Amino acid sequence: MIKEEIYNNFVFDFSRILREKIQNLEISKLIFLCIGTDRVIGDSYGPLVGYKLKYLFNDKENVEVFGELGNVVTANNIEKIIKYINNKYETPFIIAIDASFTNKNNVGSIKVSENGLIVRSGLSSKGICVGNISIKGVVSKDLNKPQYNFRLLQNTPLGFIMNMAECTAYGIYNVINV
Repeated sequence: MIKEEIYNNFVFDFSRILREKIQNLEISKLIFLCIGTDRVIGDSYGPLVGYKLKYLFNDKENVEVFGELGNVVTANNIEKIIKYINNKYETPFIIAIDASFTNKNNVGSIKVSENGLIVRSGLSSKGICVGNISIKGVVSKDLNKPQYNFRLLQNTPLGFIMNMAECTAYGIYNVINV
């Protein structure tokens, strides 16, 4: 189970950053871009958040979720999806969500950034920046070697990732529905 302090910090940070960023903006759609794959447990954080958000926001016309179990957004298709979003919506506001590594002792935390995120930065040196803001679920310690990081992602406990995803999805839902 995620600690209440982690949840409260995430909700506070997400609420503050989202409000600051969208203040005085005309937004056609609030887009949650949930990045990852359901084939690697540690990297399933994004698709699990997307799956839960899709359910929670199924009746909200101003919210769209991309990336969920069975219909994932990965480094292989993200450029195509970003192009689709930008063509379909005049002024989308994209919140990128992905798993991440850390050099510090804060595995299990959920970090919100005022910037987008670099996709695949934990596994390779090349990446693209996506999103107006980002949410990162810290799923593992960074071993500074892509092959070791990938092995850690493969062996991350599913229950741990599901708890983080649920905490993230319900935190987002509670902020958006205020």
